[in-house]
Amino acid sequence: MKRNVSPVRIPRLCLLLFLLLPIPVLSQQAIVRGRVTDPQHNVLLNASVQLVSHGQVVGQTSSGPDGIFELKVVSAGQFDLKVEATGFRAVERSITVHPGDNPDIEIAVSQLASRVDSVTVTAGVNESDVFSPDPGEKVFVRQDLLDANPGRPGAPVSIPGYPTETASGGIKAPQYFAPGVAGDHGEPIAQYIAVGTYLVPNNLSANAHGNGYADPNILIPEIIESAQLDGGAYNARKGNHSVNLAATYGLRSRMDPFVTLTGDYRDVDVAAGLSPTPDSWTAFSASYGNGFLDRLEHRQQYKFNGQRVFHLDQHRLTLFGIGYYGSSYIPGLVPLSSSAVNVRFPNVGDTIDPRQKDQTHTALVAANDVWKLSGSQQLHLSGFFRTYNLALLSDFGQGLIRQSEFRTVTGGSVNYANNLAEYFSLLGGFEYQRDAPRRDDLDHYGFFDPSKPNYYGSFTSVASNNLTITPVSPYVAAEGALGHYVHYYLGWRRDEINFNNDDLLNSQNSFQRWVGVNSPKATVSFLPKDSWFAPLISLSFGQSFFTNDPRIGTGTTVGTPISTAHSYQLVASKTIHKTELRMTLGHVTQSQTLVKVDPDTGLQFDEGPSRLRFITIAVRHNFQFGSILATFSKADGRDLYSREPTPEAPRTLFDFLGSIQKLPFHLQARGEFEYGGAKPLGTGCAPINAWVGVPVKEFRGAMVRPFLNGRMDAGVNFLVARGYTGQTTETFFPSNISAIVGVRMPSYAGVTLSYRFGRSAAPGY
Repeated sequence: MKRNVSPVRIPRLCLLLFLLLPIPVLSQQAIVRGRVTDPQHNVLLNASVQLVSHGQVVGQTSSGPDGIFELKVVSAGQFDLKVEATGFRAVERSITVHPGDNPDIEIAVSQLASRVDSVTVTAGVNESDVFSPDPGEKVFVRQDLLDANPGRPGAPVSIPGYPTETASGGIKAPQYFAPGVAGDHGEPIAQYIAVGTYLVPNNLSANAHGNGYADPNILIPEIIESAQLDGGAYNARKGNHSVNLAATYGLRSRMDPFVTLTGDYRDVDVAAGLSPTPDSWTAFSASYGNGFLDRLEHRQQYKFNGQRVFHLDQHRLTLFGIGYYGSSYIPGLVPLSSSAVNVRFPNVGDTIDPRQKDQTHTALVAANDVWKLSGSQQLHLSGFFRTYNLALLSDFGQGLIRQSEFRTVTGGSVNYANNLAEYFSLLGGFEYQRDAPRRDDLDHYGFFDPSKPNYYGSFTSVASNNLTITPVSPYVAAEGALGHYVHYYLGWRRDEINFNNDDLLNSQNSFQRWVGVNSPKATVSFLPKDSWFAPLISLSFGQSFFTNDPRIGTGTTVGTPISTAHSYQLVASKTIHKTELRMTLGHVTQSQTLVKVDPDTGLQFDEGPSRLRFITIAVRHNFQFGSILATFSKADGRDLYSREPTPEAPRTLFDFLGSIQKLPFHLQARGEFEYGGAKPLGTGCAPINAWVGVPVKEFRGAMVRPFLNGRMDAGVNFLVARGYTGQTTETFFPSNISAIVGVRMPSYAGVTLSYRFGRSAAPGY
């Protein structure tokens, strides 16, 4: 029997269905909150925030006066969060949204390529992910307040708390110094260039000049946006040389056309760059100089850097290239004048030799493809190829030494990342590299005859080798949040390394060997609320390694191919009233090895077992128009057998940095004071046994004034210095007397003029 439904009931049923239908949808509703800040962590008002799912905008809002934004979405899942603000580069981040409330998100934007209005350091304890799990320090570089020493070679960025030092001048690149660790000649500090998500290694293992040598001098300072430093031992993506520290240079994505002229009465640099498209840039620089020492350098350097980013459907392809050539005469090491630590011997001369010179060139191409498989999955395909040449003539007190080589380096990696949930993200990867120096020569020439300055004399071939070092490295890592306040990272890396040493002088010393090393990594971080008194704390452990020089030289025994180390690090950070306090404690133990070939004799020598302990305290405060940062580090490194201090490593470092963006008459200023305490230099001959160098003090500053509505900047820069770089001990032939030698650090002043084409580069001027 058919039953009729009253017409009166039909609207009631529809109303009931209308009320019931949203119930399952509302049960899945989620809220996303966060805050948008600039590179100095000042809040940003009216930043556009979008939530995107599969290319469609599902939520949109703007940040308020306190930088806070809030978005409501009808369902949980994987989304892309996009943030845009006037004068800043757009930021895109993949996030996982859960039903209900989600943890607050901190979005820090960086300014457009032509300007970055800060030189700040951030402690990213609470910004780690599966690619960067370590609490790192990140320096944002201001282009018009010069970080590189004008008119002369140098590290392209002055990183507060990590001074640079040049061993001999010329075109030889300075090295960063970590607390207690000398960063030159193969000390375990890794260096990378970030091409997209690919970390291109910039260390040259087992070369004629020194094991693990890294050359940041190939980069043009204007292309660098940031430099990040972290505990290299704690990241599964970072292998060889990542023991005490890893430094990664981040590059700009575009730049307004510019020309910069920097110089003084003996040195001049010219740099120019432009962005042909919104996702590309090209830069060139040339320099010529004589330095400030008595020995004219006649230095010339030419650099080309370029990058292009392609957006192809689900792919982001980044291409990067470098071309570099440099040559110079070397100023030379001279005996230190401080009578408190060194005795001057009047008739033994010094190591200045008019024949000393160096020449190097390199070319590098790298590619990175980020393939977005889904909202939570990515595949990264990367590779690079590099050539490198070195020809160095130097006098270490025992006669002229020639070191030379030509090498090719090839490498690539595959990374798969899957953000499965907030509590679990997975990274799996595989890395390959082939580092092949050819004619890696060390020759010892006859002693210098002042009456025949161009005569090299007879020479002895100390070592000549063709080397190939080939690591094959799978790795895996997982990270995630355990609740609201605990974050973890677990990683493991396996390196199978093939050493192939072809001795061209003594064939009996040739050998081929495979060596494997495991590198476990672990980091646990405690992330309290901002309102809590407790600091952010991160505890890390890692086993790491670096490859040694496989050459036997004039020795008789195959050296230790790999040095291993165990590293522990504790980082605590707290921000109170815009003042950030940060403390780092480190402990590194290193194995005993037979390593390195002495440049004077060709003999190998032992190192370790050693232990390094250090503490670093940093205080940073941002104010409306600038920032200040003070960093103090104290380290103790010792041989565990002899209990003697580790030679060539700084013990005490102090750095104070201040920048002011708005002074009267539109002036902008930056100043930095660095102090490197006296460091032990090992033992010498008569008259004393324990050698300690002298402290190094540097004060560098820059003042810039914009003109033409921000298109042009004119400024001055200066360095006031006292001390010597490259301090070491040398024996002066024919005497058996040793002395402490180094390169005197000069003071100088220079001017700079920059012009940017096109629109104004200084909003608010």
